[in-house]
Amino acid sequence: MQLQADRLMLENLKPAPKPQVPKDYRPGVDFDGTEGVATTHGYESEPENFDEFLIDAGLDPKDIEVIPPVRTSRWQQQKDGDLVWLTSYRFTFRKKNGEIDLPLLIQEAKKKIKPVKLGKPNPRCLVVLWSDLQVGKVDYRGDTQSLLERVELTKAKLLRMIQDEKPEKVIFADLGDTVENFYNANSPQQNYSNDLSIMEQVDLATSLAWSTLRAIAEMVPDVTYASIGSNHCQFRMNGKAIGKPTDDWGVFIGRQLARLATETGANNVRFVEPQPWDESLAIKVWEDDDTHVLGVVHGHQARRPDMMATWWRQQAFGNQPVADASLLIHGHWHHLRITELGSTPRGTSRFLVMGPTMDNGSNWFRQTTGEDSIPGLAVLMLEKGVDYSGTVHKL
Repeated sequence: MQLQADRLMLENLKPAPKPQVPKDYRPGVDFDGTEGVATTHGYESEPENFDEFLIDAGLDPKDIEVIPPVRTSRWQQQKDGDLVWLTSYRFTFRKKNGEIDLPLLIQEAKKKIKPVKLGKPNPRCLVVLWSDLQVGKVDYRGDTQSLLERVELTKAKLLRMIQDEKPEKVIFADLGDTVENFYNANSPQQNYSNDLSIMEQVDLATSLAWSTLRAIAEMVPDVTYASIGSNHCQFRMNGKAIGKPTDDWGVFIGRQLARLATETGANNVRFVEPQPWDESLAIKVWEDDDTHVLGVVHGHQARRPDMMATWWRQQAFGNQPVADASLLIHGHWHHLRITELGSTPRGTSRFLVMGPTMDNGSNWFRQTTGEDSIPGLAVLMLEKGVDYSGTVHKL
């Protein structure tokens, strides 16, 4: 009887069927800023609309128009022991007509800042890695309008984090390549594809930084804005740098922000930049605490991202600004990376943090290497008297 029961039990066991997913099924969005193609994930029932899918892809459904027809692909997949049918939708879409309304800084200067300090701020400092916006660049992730939407979504996440964590300090580090420019490298390509002039690029980049900075200044009692030189922002001709390292659009933007802060009464914001012939700087986060010295540089000083550690070590020989930093942050390489290396005088680790990009993508890099990096804003938290351990959040 036991043998018969075992056989009956075995007969009830069935191999799990292999899901027959269509070979060309790959959820995602390919958008050039004007038109695009979307392939959704599998739905068990027909969705009322694709708003949630578009929002997850970083698009505003109100600005998107779906172009018929909508194609479908169906397959079966096991769920809770049963087979269910899933349907993926593939459709083309375009951006609804609308012009970019570039902000005017003079209007912003008329709005006085009213700092509102967070209740019982914590003895912590939030470091914001504002990196590689390349304002004016058009690539496979879109145009200036796409960048504006991405920055606004990221800004909302950042302010929510500040509200939740209540840091007593924020260091807003502009890690460079804030504008795309026209003469830093491939000027024919930039002249052909950029959708903003250099004046418009600088105006918009300044406005985006100011909008974020003033919102932070209204929440946090102590804010520092740091700017450094970078390859896209350098004063260049035929791809070659001209003048001092601080002859740079990013440094120039920092100076305009300092003027705006004075005009609007933002007395809780201070501004720092490198010495005239330097490309890096260091900030002692708390004057009465030696735990954290933050080094800031763009990252184009090295030929590969893994060589940034070597560059940092070599700075000690020339007593350069970042020689004594316990933490070095940089951008340029468009993806997030955290490296633990060396040691501080206290015997704890130093960290090298490379910030991700905020730009519209690099189709050249994607086509050449097959790799891609997802845009985002890296932030990290430093605690007074406590050594940093390498935690980074990507918003």
